[in-house]
Amino acid sequence: MSNFTRTLRQTLTVARRDFVATVFTPTFLLFLLAPIIMASFGAVGSMGAMSVAESGSDKARMVVIALPERAPALTAIDRQLRELFPRRGENSRPPLLIETPARDVPAQARALFERDDIEVVAVLYGPLEQPRVLRGPRAWGEANYLAQLAEQALRAERARTTARLSNAEIVTTTREQASSSGKGQVAFFGVFALFFLTLLLAGQAVGTMAEERSNKVIEILAAAVPLESVFLGKLVGMFGVAVLFLAFWSTLLANLAQFLPINIVNAFSDLGPAVGLPAWVLLFVAYFTMAYMLLGAVFLGVGAQASTQREIQMLSLPITIFQVAMFGFASAAAARPGSWLAFAAEAFPFSSPFAMLGRAGNSPELWPHLVALGWQALWVAITVTVGARAFRWGVLKSGSPRLRLKALLGR
Repeated sequence: MSNFTRTLRQTLTVARRDFVATVFTPTFLLFLLAPIIMASFGAVGSMGAMSVAESGSDKARMVVIALPERAPALTAIDRQLRELFPRRGENSRPPLLIETPARDVPAQARALFERDDIEVVAVLYGPLEQPRVLRGPRAWGEANYLAQLAEQALRAERARTTARLSNAEIVTTTREQASSSGKGQVAFFGVFALFFLTLLLAGQAVGTMAEERSNKVIEILAAAVPLESVFLGKLVGMFGVAVLFLAFWSTLLANLAQFLPINIVNAFSDLGPAVGLPAWVLLFVAYFTMAYMLLGAVFLGVGAQASTQREIQMLSLPITIFQVAMFGFASAAAARPGSWLAFAAEAFPFSSPFAMLGRAGNSPELWPHLVALGWQALWVAITVTVGARAFRWGVLKSGSPRLRLKALLGR
């Protein structure tokens, strides 16, 4: 049996052991359903925030102080302006109230802001040729809306009609190819999806070696199998868990997408990657593999130096900061394709999978991805080797200090 075959068998044995130990447990079901739990908490929080926001927006009002004979024209112009600038939900324009002017109109306008039954955000009063608008601190848009309402009402008075003078036919059309902005959006969302998956899945590798150290199993493994095979096997085993997670949710979301309304599907017609959807999906899988292997190897090597759960918790913060930094670096590169920043993000090994997936969304060339995948695979091997040797010298206390330095420097 050759050395390569022996190493491969040892690696796969360790991988199978870790895969079975992770998947065939009751807690794995909780891990598999973690996105639903996270989405449920997010939905509860958003519902609470929406209820708070709606409780204030329901009482919001814009007020125009004008003579009763002007009320029909102001109401008609208000209806037309809302069609021009539609806003929905909590961002919608507040309803318009028309108040009859009192003896002291400026005092009446200021007094409207003190009412308890409604929440007045802006008030317009005075002649339409030179109206005055009072507004609250955050009602800049509503104040401009009332100013434009006065402008259009004055034009309608001089034209002696508020009726529409034209009736436009509006036809919806779709693009056959993705727009440049659509490609940029696919690039960003691809980077974000890759970051989210690695943040959720690759962090598991931190605690795997600490568990083996606490029950002394790592010493038995190190005596029977080279540490490089142990590290790579654990990495492959945890990657198998990640693939199972990804396959489950990809199948679920692909089937749910078939029930989307046709108008929602058409809304995404201008979105698409520059390399084409089939190639982009394959590249997403390839870069997810490399991102998981690279970051997982780093986490495995760093986590192998921890011996207690407290140390693992202390390592979680810098690890998360590192992941967020790689996401920010790659996102900035995806927003500036072809720049020196994009080249730096594509060349740096730990941000390269994210940045190259962003490049796949913006640029149609395929040959740079072959080079990038080879470059990233080289760094996976380097990271696994350095992590295994650091564990051997720092934890198992084998090897001389002089050999440690030479090995780390590659001499």
